Amino acid sequence: MVAYAAVKLARKVRWRGDRTDEFVGGTHGRDLTSTGEFALDAKGRVQAYRVRSVGGTGAYLTGAGTIIPLVLGPFVQSGVYDLPLVHYEVKAVMTHTAPVGAYRGAGRPEGVFIVERLMDAAARQIGMDPRAIRKVNYIKPAQLPYTNAVGQVYDSGAFAHMLERASRLSDWTALPRARRRPGRRACSTAAASPVISNDRRARTYRKGQPARDGRRARHPAFRHAGDGQGLQTTYSQMIAESLGISIDKIDVVQGDTDLATGFGSVGSRSLFVGGTAVAVSSNDLIAKAREKASNMLEASVEDIEYRDGWLTVVGTDKRIGLFDIAKKETGARLSVDSEGEVDGPSWPNGTHICEVEIDPETGVSRVVRYTTVDDVGVAVNPMLVTGQVHGGVAQGIGQALYEGVTYDPKGSC
Repeated sequence: MVAYAAVKLARKVRWRGDRTDEFVGGTHGRDLTSTGEFALDAKGRVQAYRVRSVGGTGAYLTGAGTIIPLVLGPFVQSGVYDLPLVHYEVKAVMTHTAPVGAYRGAGRPEGVFIVERLMDAAARQIGMDPRAIRKVNYIKPAQLPYTNAVGQVYDSGAFAHMLERASRLSDWTALPRARRRPGRRACSTAAASPVISNDRRARTYRKGQPARDGRRARHPAFRHAGDGQGLQTTYSQMIAESLGISIDKIDVVQGDTDLATGFGSVGSRSLFVGGTAVAVSSNDLIAKAREKASNMLEASVEDIEYRDGWLTVVGTDKRIGLFDIAKKETGARLSVDSEGEVDGPSWPNGTHICEVEIDPETGVSRVVRYTTVDDVGVAVNPMLVTGQVHGGVAQGIGQALYEGVTYDPKGSC
C-alpha cells in the first residue's frame, strides 16, 4: 500500500505501526533452548561436544522459522574450535506465541553462544584461564581451510592472534583489580566467532549497465530506493573501480522488478552475492564493449585495451569512450545480462570482550567496557563496516540485558 501510494502521489509516503501493529504483524527474534556438554582432557582440550536444542517457531511459520534453528544455527554451532567429535540433536516445534523470524544473524548468534558459554564454564570448573582454554581448542592457521562438523568450510582466520589483540586493547590483566572495588562485582568474557555470509551456492544477476550518461530514467518515487544498509554506495564503489569511471556516473537500481531478479538483501548476503554480481557483470560489460570497439575502430578484439572508460587500440591513439559506444546502440544503451555462481561463503570473524559491573544487592548490571577486534577481510567501505559492528554490539547488549517477551498462561504478552 505504501509503495502504491508513493507511485500514485509521486512523493514519499511513510507508515508507522504502533505497539499492537508490531505484535500482530511482526515476529520474535529468537526462541532457542539448548543443553550443551563438553568432554575434556586434563589439558582443557575438548574431546567431544554434544548439544540438544529445541527451537520454537511460534504459532505460524515464517519463511525462515524452521531454517533458523535447524540449519543456520548448526552451521556455526562449533564456533572457531577444532572439535573432534560433535553430536547435534535439534528440533523445531510450534508454540502458542507470535512467529519467530530472522533477526540480526538469524540463528548464528545463539548457535555460537552455546559453545562460548561452555568454554567459560569448563574454564571455571578446571581452573583454567578462559583465554587459555580457547587457544588450546582454536582451529590453527595450518588447518585452514577447515571443514567443520556440518560441512561448512572456513576459508581463513587467525583466531588466537585476534584474541591476543583484543586482550591487550581491553587491558585484560587489570580486570582482577576492578573486581575488588567495594560494593561492585565485575566479570568479563571473551568470545571468538565466525560470521557466515549465507548461500553456499547462490546465483547472481545484474541487468542494465550504462545508458547514455550512465543513467536510466525512473519514477521519482524510486530514484533513491534502498534498504538503509548503504548498498547503493558499496556497489557504486565496486562498479566505479571495476570500470574505472567516476562514481557520480553510477546509479544502482533496487526494488525494480522490471530490471532486477532475486529476492533482495537477506542473511548477510549482499556483498557476498551482490558484490559477485557486480564483478561478473562489470567484466562481461567490458568484454562486450571491446567487441563493439573492435568493429568501430577496425581492429581485432585482442588489440583493444580497456582502461578508465576508454577502449584503445594498443600502440595507437585510436580510441572510443564507453558511453560513446552506448549512444550508438539501439535505445542508446549498452547492457549485459550476466549470471554467475558463488563457490562458497566467506568467513569474517572477531573477538569480543565485554566487562560488566553488577551491583550484588540490586542485580543492576552495567557495561563498563566493550572491546572488539574484527577480521572483515577487505573493507569496501570502512565506515559502513564500522557501523555494522557498532550496530551488532548495541543490539547484542540490548538483547542480553533489556529485551525479552513474556507470555502469561493465557498466551497474552
